[in-house]
Amino acid sequence: MHAIRLHAFGPAENLTYEQVEDPRPGPGQVRVAVRAAGVHLLDTALREGAQGPAPEPTPLPTIPGREVAGVVESLGEGVADLWLGKRVVAHLGFVLGVPPGSSSTGGGYAELAVTEAERLHEIPQNLDFAEAVAMIGTGRTTMGILQFAELGPDSVAVVPAAAGGIGTLLVQYAKHAGATVIGLAGGPEKVARVQAGGADLAVDYKDPAWPAKVRAHLGGRAATVVFDGVGGDVAREAVALLGPGGKHVVFGWSAEGIHDGEPYLVDGVSEQVLGPVMLGKAGGPDPVRTLELRALAEAAAGRLTPAVQRFPLREAAAAHRALENRGTIGKVVLEP
Repeated sequence: MHAIRLHAFGPAENLTYEQVEDPRPGPGQVRVAVRAAGVHLLDTALREGAQGPAPEPTPLPTIPGREVAGVVESLGEGVADLWLGKRVVAHLGFVLGVPPGSSSTGGGYAELAVTEAERLHEIPQNLDFAEAVAMIGTGRTTMGILQFAELGPDSVAVVPAAAGGIGTLLVQYAKHAGATVIGLAGGPEKVARVQAGGADLAVDYKDPAWPAKVRAHLGGRAATVVFDGVGGDVAREAVALLGPGGKHVVFGWSAEGIHDGEPYLVDGVSEQVLGPVMLGKAGGPDPVRTLELRALAEAAAGRLTPAVQRFPLREAAAAHRALENRGTIGKVVLEP
């Protein structure tokens, strides 16, 4: 098979497209012919050697990628025959990947990937492979974030980075709940997409006058919640729009850099919700799967439609560079 391999930590150019040995499914596992693989901003940090929240350093060489969708084409011992030929999507685990030929999970940037059958979800008929990857990754996180804010007709939600994968879904969900939605994005193209995506007002956060434009639109109303994955000055200005009792739900700080940045936090207003906090809120024996199921259900019902930007598998380096330069719209996906 062909796959993207990382032999040394460093820039995006270190991701190389190579012919490698096919992975083999072990007991309880399946092999998936990959049609779409998810790419994260976090992947770019791990590629450079930052361990971040990863449970252990990434072994090299490795095939990156933690989410795939495709067709089950081979079964390991003990796996029910009913999975063979199914359109499926799965999260492969936190690690970037594993050496080719290993029976461990991981290695999504490839034409074939192995995972435990218990991780599989059958893809709803109305979703394509890339959309399914977006929903179990970006969609899962979105459902986790939404646990921390009740939305309704009286809500005013501010969404920084509203053209991103999570931001797009937050805008859709808030509008479906009847909320007034203010979407922030960087540059005219992204602002236009946010407006077309359903926001009541879309503004360019690169414009110093954007907070005044939001206040004018709201006509004296205050924001009730800020869904913040950006941090920095954008977060500071957005939080200033909140009224008494407003919530600042923090799930990232990309404006400060994913490697070593710090979120913008205000005592009594801000709540960081990633990681154990989010999973603890979801509850159950497998909270990650709980959130994946919720996300897929929302998409199957037509309430959420992920934005997807597609790159060929061999152009993984270009996908990483685009993410790092904030040149993407929606969930970034590699397609063999």
